[in-house]
Amino acid sequence: MALAPRLDLRQTQSLAMTPQLQQAIKLLALSNLEIEGFIGEALEANPLLDAGESAAIAPPEPPLRRETGDWSAQPASAAPADATGDWLEIEDRSDGPTLAEHLEAQVGTLPLDAATGFVARYIIGLLDEAGYLSFPIDEIAADLGVSAKAAEEALRAVQSLDPTGVAARSLAECLSLQAKDADRHDPCMAKLIANLDLLAKASFAQLKRLCDVDDEDFADMLAELRSYDPKPGLRYGSAARETVAPDIVVSPTGGSGWRIALNEATLPRLVVNRSYYLELRSDCADRSAKAWLNERLSDANWLVKALDQRQKTILKVAGEVVKRQDGFFRFGVAHLKPLTLRTVAEAIGMHESTVSRATSNKYLQCERGMFELKYFFTSGVASADGESAASAEAVKAQIRALIEAEDPKQTLSDDTLVDLLRARGFDLARRTVAKYREAIGIGSSVQRRRQKKLEGAR
Repeated sequence: MALAPRLDLRQTQSLAMTPQLQQAIKLLALSNLEIEGFIGEALEANPLLDAGESAAIAPPEPPLRRETGDWSAQPASAAPADATGDWLEIEDRSDGPTLAEHLEAQVGTLPLDAATGFVARYIIGLLDEAGYLSFPIDEIAADLGVSAKAAEEALRAVQSLDPTGVAARSLAECLSLQAKDADRHDPCMAKLIANLDLLAKASFAQLKRLCDVDDEDFADMLAELRSYDPKPGLRYGSAARETVAPDIVVSPTGGSGWRIALNEATLPRLVVNRSYYLELRSDCADRSAKAWLNERLSDANWLVKALDQRQKTILKVAGEVVKRQDGFFRFGVAHLKPLTLRTVAEAIGMHESTVSRATSNKYLQCERGMFELKYFFTSGVASADGESAASAEAVKAQIRALIEAEDPKQTLSDDTLVDLLRARGFDLARRTVAKYREAIGIGSSVQRRRQKKLEGAR
């Protein structure tokens, strides 16, 4: 068989990832705040783009809040009567001084020499948000080229500042500093603080023997210890706090539907300044200048269309999510349904990856709080009848409710929780219950029993 070169003509289809397509995909995954920064850069780079006025959307009442637990069943138009239980308002400490600022203001009032004051300020800069020092003092001395004695003196100076307990290197040291300030650091209290591991295990009998105290004195020591702050630095502002702004606002209409809109308060509107384009074009003498100007016009037109398509895609995805999770918006997390990206993608005729990008880094604000769009996509848990499924978040809410209502003397084991959940229509294995319990930050029955015993000894 002879081998010879030849030419064949074949017709095939392929998707080319053009730079504009790659940019459109990138825009879809950005949040409104990130889009705002992107638009700012585009306005600087393209003279044919202008920022139009954006219509601000008033957020629904109540103010922004994050979910911390389950809600009682109530209509979406009604705010919860008690906002201190299952609701947690976003705290803003940015207006007050930071911990470092508060401490540095006090250093100047201490009778320290210049070298010790410098080391003290250096130590303040190493403290974490809770007020703890996680760096060994000998390493600090080596870094600054001072003696360990000088570094220790500076540390003691910082530990003498307000709030008491700051610059501690461990929880025991933090509590000891506060006990000394309250003039309660006697040998018995010192032994109690030195054996915090036994206190965590609720080994009260052993602790009483170690401290050599009776029941009344021991209860008084526990009460004193509980009055101390284990994280004194958290009373003050953080150096940098990130603000989360909603991308989508959902509010009830007059009927039984929902109004879904983009939060345009953080999304400037772009317009193409065609009059300026005509003015510049009339002054273009050479071909390269005209080509550059036409390229800028093409880029401006494409960006406006891409942003418009991004808005339509996000609204389409959000609308389907709200439709599928209507029970959540009306009655709470117990009515959250299992939902996957593929389900939404098939319903709106888009690719699953497009839905994933449209929900990435996007936050939805409604009367029940502000949630990341990804929150509404949860796995399903089979029901006891085998005909329906419940959201994993709904199951977590049921577990939390059962544990909060348990008898302090008879904490519920995971096996008992399985039986109680099955009675409520949820068919779960014991390991699944344990996984969900740990995911919501609840300890085992043994740990909860110790904690309740510790609380009862106050």
